[in-house]
Amino acid sequence: MFTGLTITFLKEFATGLWLTFPLLATLLAVIIVLGQIIGKREGWSRVDSLYWSFVTATTVGYGDFRPAKTASKITAILIACLGLLLSGIVIAIAVRSGTVALAAAGA
Repeated sequence: MFTGLTITFLKEFATGLWLTFPLLATLLAVIIVLGQIIGKREGWSRVDSLYWSFVTATTVGYGDFRPAKTASKITAILIACLGLLLSGIVIAIAVRSGTVALAAAGA
């Protein structure tokens, strides 16, 4: 089921995530905290605030929750930028893992 290429990729990917875990965890924590601050300011529940912060961080932006206050909107921009940074780091780890796996497989 799993070939050597897949195993190598998964090992490299897991190692990359492990090495960057402090950075990834910090980015996630900041996104969550900022989302909770905005949610409190906007009168949303904690779950709605968490949901909104991750929808914003992933730049999906469904629009079902929207901040009305100017400071909240500015903070939403920060959350989106942090989300892009977080996504970029994970993608970079995946690309590196794929490159190493392909090189090991001789492809």
